[in-house]
Amino acid sequence: MSTGFVFHERCMWHDAGNAASFIPSGGAVQPDQHAEEPETKRRIRNLVEVSGLLRSLTPIEAVLAEEDHILAVHAPAYIDGLREKSRHLGGTAGVNTFFATDGYEIARLSAGGCVQLMDAVVRGEVRNGYALVRPPGHHARPSEGMGFCLLANAAIAIKQARAKHGLARVAVVDWDAHHGNGTEEIFYEDPSVLTISIHQDNLFPIGTGAMADRGGGRGTGYNINVPLPPGSGRGAYLAAFDQVVLPALHAYRPDLIVVTSGFDASGLDPLARQMLHSTVYRDLTQRLMQAASDLCAGRIAMTHEGGYSRAYAPFCGLAVLEALSNTRTGTLDPFDDYIASFAGQELQPHQSEIITQARGLLDRL
Repeated sequence: MSTGFVFHERCMWHDAGNAASFIPSGGAVQPDQHAEEPETKRRIRNLVEVSGLLRSLTPIEAVLAEEDHILAVHAPAYIDGLREKSRHLGGTAGVNTFFATDGYEIARLSAGGCVQLMDAVVRGEVRNGYALVRPPGHHARPSEGMGFCLLANAAIAIKQARAKHGLARVAVVDWDAHHGNGTEEIFYEDPSVLTISIHQDNLFPIGTGAMADRGGGRGTGYNINVPLPPGSGRGAYLAAFDQVVLPALHAYRPDLIVVTSGFDASGLDPLARQMLHSTVYRDLTQRLMQAASDLCAGRIAMTHEGGYSRAYAPFCGLAVLEALSNTRTGTLDPFDDYIASFAGQELQPHQSEIITQARGLLDRL
C-alpha cells in the first residue's frame, strides 16, 4: 500500500499579513514577511518533487470541509465571524492570527484536506499519509483562532473519522515545538482521544503545556504533556519517544495514530530553540510506524503545523515522507551532519529528569 499526500496551491494563498516574524507591523515594527508564509511549505513540496519521491506518493484531493464537520469542533459565533470577515478584507481570528479575503474558505480547504487524508487512511486506500496544508490548526480553540491557526484541522478530521468509521480510540502525537493547546482543549474530557504533546517548555502559548494538565472528567489521564527544556536534541526526543510516547500508545491501543507535525523543533528554526535534524525526524517516524503496525494496521495520518526555516524544513519533510513510504531517494540533507554535531545532542541529565517525570503519567492509562 502507498503513502497518501495532500497538497493544494490554494492553501499557499492564505495571507497571514505583514509582521516582524509574528509581531504585527506598525509603530516601530517595520512591515516584513510573516513567519507563517507559504514559501516554507511550498519548498517542502518542491523538494519532494525534485527528489523523485512525489511520483511514488498517492495524491489525495483537498476539498472544502463541510460546515457541519467544522461546527462539531468550533462555536457557531466564531465561524460566523470568520465567514463574514473573509467576505471583505479579513481581520484577526485571535491571538497572532490574521487572515485576509477568502481566508475562511482557504482554512476550510486546509481542514478538508486533513479530513480526506484520514478518510483514505482509515478506509485502507493508503497505508499512511501526510497533509501538507496551511493555515495550520493545532493551536485553534473552539471559540477563537490562535498562533496562526484558524480551524482545528486535525481535530475536525478526527471527529469526522470517528463519526463515519466508528473508531473507538484515536491517539494524537504532536511533535511541533509549540504546545498543541487547541487539540488538547478540544479533547480534554474525551477518553476516546489520547493527546500527547512534546514541546519546548512554555514557548507558546505561554502558560500552557504543563505536565500537571492531565485531562478532565472522564478524560482524566488521557492528556500527556512532555515539556522539554530549550536545547533538547536527538537524545532527549528519542528518550521521550521510547520512554513516554511509545509506551503510552501501546497501553492505549488506538485504532488510528494522528501526528500533528511541525518542523520547528529543528536546529535551524527561527521560532524555537531545539536541535533536531532530519535523521531524527526519520527515526521518530519509523518508531511510530512500528507502533502503528503493531497496534492499528499501520494507520498513521500526519497533518502539517509549523516549521519556519525556508532552508531546512524541506529536508525534514522529505525525511518524514521517505520514512512513511519506505523509500530512500538518495537526496542528501546537506545540513544534517552540521546540526547533528551541535553540543548537547545526547540526552542531558536535566532533560532525563523531565522525561522520567512524564513517564510517571502513564500509570493512569
